[in-house]
Amino acid sequence: MKLILPFFTLAMSLADAAPPTETKPVTDEYHGVKVVDEYRWLEESGSPAVKAWTAAQNEYSRAWLDARPDRAGIEAKLTALYAKDTPSHSGIVSRPGRLFALKFQPPKQQRLLVTLTSADDLASEKVVLDPNEIEPKGQVAMDWFVPSPDGKMIAVCLSKNGSEDGTLHFYRTDNGEHLSDRIARVQYPTGGGSAAWTPDSSAVFYTRYPHQGEKPEADLNFFQQIYYHKLGTPTSSDEYSAGRDFPRIAEIELHTSDDGRWLLASVANGDGGEFAHYVRETKNGAAWRQITRHEDGVKEVTFSHDGANLYLRSVKDAPRGKVLRFAIEDTLADAQVIVPEGDAVIESITPTGRFLFLSDMIGGPSRIRQFDQQGKNEREVPLPEASGVGGLIVAGDRILFRQTSFVAPAAWMLCDPGDMSVKKTALFNTSPVDFSDIEAVREFAISKDGTKVPVNILRRKGTKLDGSNPTLLYAYGGYGHSMRPTFNFEHRLWFDRGGIYVVANIRGGGEYGEEWHLAGNLTKKQNVFDDFAACAEHLIKQGYTRSEKLAVEGGSNGGLLMGAFLTQHPALARAVVAHVGLYDMLRVELDPNGAFNVTEFGTVKVPAQFRALHAYSPFHNAKDGTAYPAVFFLAGETDGRVNPAHSRRMTARLQAATSLANPILARFSSASGHGMGTALSEKIAQKADVLAFLFDQLGMSAK
Repeated sequence: MKLILPFFTLAMSLADAAPPTETKPVTDEYHGVKVVDEYRWLEESGSPAVKAWTAAQNEYSRAWLDARPDRAGIEAKLTALYAKDTPSHSGIVSRPGRLFALKFQPPKQQRLLVTLTSADDLASEKVVLDPNEIEPKGQVAMDWFVPSPDGKMIAVCLSKNGSEDGTLHFYRTDNGEHLSDRIARVQYPTGGGSAAWTPDSSAVFYTRYPHQGEKPEADLNFFQQIYYHKLGTPTSSDEYSAGRDFPRIAEIELHTSDDGRWLLASVANGDGGEFAHYVRETKNGAAWRQITRHEDGVKEVTFSHDGANLYLRSVKDAPRGKVLRFAIEDTLADAQVIVPEGDAVIESITPTGRFLFLSDMIGGPSRIRQFDQQGKNEREVPLPEASGVGGLIVAGDRILFRQTSFVAPAAWMLCDPGDMSVKKTALFNTSPVDFSDIEAVREFAISKDGTKVPVNILRRKGTKLDGSNPTLLYAYGGYGHSMRPTFNFEHRLWFDRGGIYVVANIRGGGEYGEEWHLAGNLTKKQNVFDDFAACAEHLIKQGYTRSEKLAVEGGSNGGLLMGAFLTQHPALARAVVAHVGLYDMLRVELDPNGAFNVTEFGTVKVPAQFRALHAYSPFHNAKDGTAYPAVFFLAGETDGRVNPAHSRRMTARLQAATSLANPILARFSSASGHGMGTALSEKIAQKADVLAFLFDQLGMSAK
């Protein structure tokens, strides 16, 4: 007999009051298979009926959450912790004589754009742009920024309400003057956005989506191209540069060589990890030249410090990566392998004037190696065990990088290649809470096909493995995205109630290279879900927890993971939290951003891919009369990456299908999108709701 927790009676009475959802069956046929959808009408975001349904669900969920006796206390605790948090710096970019960085400084709602003379001189910090002064409630955010080569100007992409629908603005660094130039449609969640300056800092190349009238309405968030804008001139006179022959689902990133002579365009074929690369000189009239194609397996191209050569990170016949090098006037056929494939996954290439630095990953933790420019004389940068590394920045002949771990706050570190010394700069975080009682252990679960899957377990020292510990399991598993060690002081609230927090490095990610990614995409996506279930079973088998004390959480592609997990293993966990997830895998490609995901998930147009999608699509695999766990869906109304209709329809389907009184809740926020650019107050409110839900369902009372 399963444990009946003391809150069950209250949950049952409230679950009975879940707002009813009208069914309007629609039948589609795919390759001879008829599929019935009773909730298609919930896709009509702007209709009065959908707005009324959403309001009713929000009201129902709000009543349930606010009835938790400690919900208000959780939010107050989180707010107090953020108020004590030290400022953090991210997205650092180096220019002569100064660094540019995004500074997160609670209780401010959005990040600031600041400059410093060095990473060791906090007194030199100056604010260039504070979006909180534009909109005090935090509804204006910076999507990205690019300083000019001389550092005197900054191009900044701004968007509202977490929409990532961005307009490019220009500011003077020294006095924050906002120039009159405005370039709309440079950024959208489908393909992102980018810009790069000319050497004299007088103009930019930028990404641009079609304007009204240039393409049919359905294509306005596709066909990204490259244009040229000279400051002080009307955007109507901007010049087309490239992109008419790029894929419909192109995602373009622009970079220039250090001397500004060369411009590089990296063109992704949607989100599946295929890239083509093009170069040209930045001078007027120069022609673009394609240097790699999608089938070449080149993931990254970067300029040598002097701009004379190109370094390439390739997975062609080397799934963990190798480094190629050739002169910029040559072709890929002339490239030489200078760093062959090894035991670790090569993640990034950072050249300096004398050296070549590679950032590696070994199943989750990171490593940095130093070579000469010919790929010889390898040396390893000393790092603490189980570190995460990111954001390598050239600082003269030294390297600035951000170091993270599961149990210590992040810090920007400076490596001197002369003696390989590493020291902490002034840009580091201190935590508002103490983690000295927490340890991170790494174990391996065995998946359905025998694959070993890393499981990173954060627990209090001395935790008893008696199956009684409330445990939260998190994973992502897609797009080759790797889950590296990171610190989150919010977990203190979880640990203080006896909880264990677990991060799994499942397939679909990039922790073990391209093979690990490809083993979890297209028709092999089921491996991702099998890996995650195996991790849950491992935690139970090893005595960390039991099903009644286990919760799982994921977002975006990880939200799909949650949907597949709960429909395939409804009895394995007590509670599920799914953020901004995908749940109807047969119709996802019809959304603007869904088309970009075809190279990762597949398409219903291909019979084998349809069969795979239909087999795991959470919406289509929810079964009436099934004892589903408690589920909490969160979505943003301005989400341009994942249509919130997925969460609406999955909520309705589960509320109708479940045979238990476990709550099926949904939270639809009008003040957020996919998560990027969300105001701090909204982030705290969302986290408080999630914790109140989990504490209630796992019986985690305050101690």
